[in-house]
Parts: sequence; structure tokens; C-alpha cells
Amino acid sequence: MNLVIDIGNTRSKIGLFQEKTLVEQAIWTDWTLAELLAYGNQNGVRCVIFSSVAAPDTALKEELEDYFNVLELTHETALPFENLYRTPLTLGKDRLAGVAGAQALYPDQHCLVVDCGTCIKYDLITSDGHYHGGNIAPGVRMRIRAMHHFTARLPEVSMEMPENAIGYSTQTALQNGAIRGAVLEIEGFAQLFRQRTSPLQVVLTGGDAAFLKDHLSIHNPDLIYQPDLTLFGLNHILRHHFQ
Repeated sequence: MNLVIDIGNTRSKIGLFQEKTLVEQAIWTDWTLAELLAYGNQNGVRCVIFSSVAAPDTALKEELEDYFNVLELTHETALPFENLYRTPLTLGKDRLAGVAGAQALYPDQHCLVVDCGTCIKYDLITSDGHYHGGNIAPGVRMRIRAMHHFTARLPEVSMEMPENAIGYSTQTALQNGAIRGAVLEIEGFAQLFRQRTSPLQVVLTGGDAAFLKDHLSIHNPDLIYQPDLTLFGLNHILRHHFQ
């Protein structure tokens, strides 16, 4: 069994894998090393990979190595694809895990990973196993808050999509600008990337993806919503390293 751990600022997402199959996943907001070790030992874990938004955690790695084969995802980790990004040291580990997940779940396909979190990240991996890079834009909630924060009188609106594409009030004008604007941006980037690589599988993930997917004009089979993409990607990198 493999254990993958995605450590965020306020919570950690874990996944238990039997080879390529996600057996169990959970979100831990508060956990101790002892609890993690107990969970791993109870489930017959042999290999562990963890990725953290913080700097590399040597202490955690050393503690886990007393019990498991351990890999920490960094910019130096060997990957199952060729990384063509020109500044790999500055490349977010979440982006690496996302494209690895797309490669694992949709092999031999051109994939555009759209991660809808604090920022919206667009990353392209092609069927020949080359990661070409992508783009980063403000996330929906960041757009809403920025318009409120950087102006004197604009309110901070709720995360709701107006029925009418033309705002009939300040609230709906802001919602259209932030939310519908993000939807149009996703569709526009998908079209732009599709001009380079076609056919293109668009893989939507991240905290706001469940909300945004229902408003996109991209439909199946060109659009797939995969909330656990990062977990699959971490497991794919772990299997590439140890198996």
C-alpha cells in the first residue's frame, strides 16, 4: 500500500492507494506524527510520498523513514514525464502533482489541467510525456476580494452566478466580472491550448472546480472533473520512484 500526503496551509489531504487504485481518502485539519504512523502501520503502508506548501521538511522525512520508504516532492524529484519548464525551481509542487495525475489517469492524451484554487492554474502535458508549462491567473474569490479591497465603495459579493450575463446591479456586475469572467477565461485558454494540441482533454480540479464546472460550455468528453487529481499525481510520482 502507498500513502500520499498533500500538506496545505490549514489542512492536509491524504490518500491510501493499492497500486493505482485510490482505496481511501480523507482530509485532516489537525494531526500528529504518531497518528500518521499508526494509520500507515494499520493499513500495511510500504511507501509514502508527501508534498508541502512550506519549505522541504527534513525532520518529517527523517521520522517517516524509520518506518517506510519515503519520498518528499521537491523540484529535484525524478518525474514520470519530461519537465520543459525553464524555471523548475519556482514551479509549484501542486502543478507538478496535477500534471502527473493527468498523465496517470489519462495516458497517451493531451491534457490541460485547470486547477481552480486561490489562483487558477493552467498546465499542459502532451501525450508524448512532455510538460510544457502553462499560465497562472487570480482565482474567483481573489478577484471578488480584490475589487472590494482596492476600491473605496465596491462591496465584497457572494459566490453566485447571475442568470443574466449583463449585470443589472452593482452586485451582479461584480459577480459577472469575477465569476463569469473566470469561466470565459477558462474556456478561452482551453480554446487557445487546443489550437496547439488537439484533441485536448481538459481536467478540472481544485476547490472551486465543482462550482465552476456547471457553468462551463466545455462538455464531456472534453471536460472531466477530478477532485482527487493531486492524490493520483503524487501516487504516480511515488510509483515512478520506488516501483
